[in-house]
Amino acid sequence: MSLRVLLAVVVAVLYLSPVTLNRAGDRTEETPGLSYVAAVYEHQVILNPEPHVPLSRAAALKHMMRNLKVYEEQAARAAEQGAQIIVFPEDGIHGFNFSRLSISGYLETIPDPLTEDWNPCTQPDKHNHTEVLQSLSCMAQRHQLYLVANMPDLQPCPLTSHPYLDPSHLPCPPDGRWQFNTDVVFRSDGSLAARYHKQNLFFEKEFDTPPRLEVVTFDTPFAGRFGVFTCFDILFHDPTVRLLEKGIRQMIFPTAWMNVLPLLTAVQIQRAVSLGANVTLLAANLRHDSKAMTGSGIFTPSTSIYHHAFHHPGEPEEGKLLVLRIPVLDSDWLATQKQAKRQGETGGKGEAKGQGETGGEGEGEPLSAAFPSLSPTPSPSPSRFNASMMGDLFFFALLLDSEGQLTVCDGPLCCHLQYRRSPQGGNTELYALGAFAGNHTVAGRFALQVCALVRCSGSEVSSCGKAVEEAESRMDFQLEGKFGTRYVYPSMLGSGMVVDRPDRIEKTTDGRVTMEHSGMTAGLVTACLYGRVYDQD
Repeated sequence: MSLRVLLAVVVAVLYLSPVTLNRAGDRTEETPGLSYVAAVYEHQVILNPEPHVPLSRAAALKHMMRNLKVYEEQAARAAEQGAQIIVFPEDGIHGFNFSRLSISGYLETIPDPLTEDWNPCTQPDKHNHTEVLQSLSCMAQRHQLYLVANMPDLQPCPLTSHPYLDPSHLPCPPDGRWQFNTDVVFRSDGSLAARYHKQNLFFEKEFDTPPRLEVVTFDTPFAGRFGVFTCFDILFHDPTVRLLEKGIRQMIFPTAWMNVLPLLTAVQIQRAVSLGANVTLLAANLRHDSKAMTGSGIFTPSTSIYHHAFHHPGEPEEGKLLVLRIPVLDSDWLATQKQAKRQGETGGKGEAKGQGETGGEGEGEPLSAAFPSLSPTPSPSPSRFNASMMGDLFFFALLLDSEGQLTVCDGPLCCHLQYRRSPQGGNTELYALGAFAGNHTVAGRFALQVCALVRCSGSEVSSCGKAVEEAESRMDFQLEGKFGTRYVYPSMLGSGMVVDRPDRIEKTTDGRVTMEHSGMTAGLVTACLYGRVYDQD
């Protein structure tokens, strides 16, 4: 059995076996010295002001080249800091809000690298109308780094690159072609390494859902294997969990994420998936304030660097480059390096300087010894109520004291909280513990089990579950739920979009998940155990 197959089994078992994550490090011991330098760029996208009006190919190219000029500048900056791979965001080259017709001038036909070797930079005449692919290819070659970008793809129907598909079972779109939201990966020599068509579209009428699920990976000489998925994919089983089941622990995530408080801000879900799935996530978002788009980062189970633009009047709306040296998590690649006696850092590049905010490290004192055992059933109380949070009807209970314990249930899901609150400056901020088990149906449909400790936006219970960005109250807490799914993603969000890392996360075979933290660096906005019940979607 290969190490990758063995790791796939181990990853599947992680959700079923007792596991503890301490703030000091990863759940699995990483081989010392084997690391690489990654970069992500949060791009202030230059938009087409009239995206519903079709453009000529020349006009569309002129628009895209303005964004590609920024990519060129940032790739050069990343390379100067030693980056070996850079990730750019979803929609960063062409923008968004197109119709199926109006995006036509932006489309290029991207060959399948599984069936064809092609270097657009050195073979520009092999395929027509591939100016963007050529630009990206030459960018990767010029700066000697792996490069991931997102662009629109045009494919003939039926798909000639998918010979095993039965056309009779997959009727062509009415206009006779497929249009896909597509990630492309280039090697450092400029050759096309991977192509991924986004599976889970988010109100993208210009694109088609691919007729066959694509689980896409690519290999690098400096860190082994990576998986690729895009934006809304992160909330679904396919392809994200499929990649985990293949043993992939290094993920590429271009996104155009609109932040939704209190549970689904960009850096919040990015950190949660990195911790919950025990993976590295290289996440690049757009910066577009009017759409609440910001939040990018480089997340590993043991460390992070991230950026969320906390906009204040007068501050510029601009992009952000993040660079960080991180450990390799591909066990097959690590074993190969060890067997070849090539210990130490690979790639021949220098140490990088990270930019943005860095996740804190340190040890926290466990709370479990400071509080008695929680009662398994909630007691009747006037502090209990129902309220909508992000379109879902949660069962809530207020935190009425400076310390204590609460239990709140929604059907089979019970959420337990032990807490010690430290208000700053005598504030009277209101907090509530919420539970939800059911189908989320707003802007997507998927099954959830969620335990969430949230700061209410006002002093009335009706404000609980509403969006709030700032808080003053520090909270030491232990949040626990008994879940009917092994896919639970833990997150903490502090005032000013600070993503703290829990002191301890524990999962047991009976579905119990515990998150514990003390000594917060900022007031608590949200602490959440976000469970996805994929088989009920």
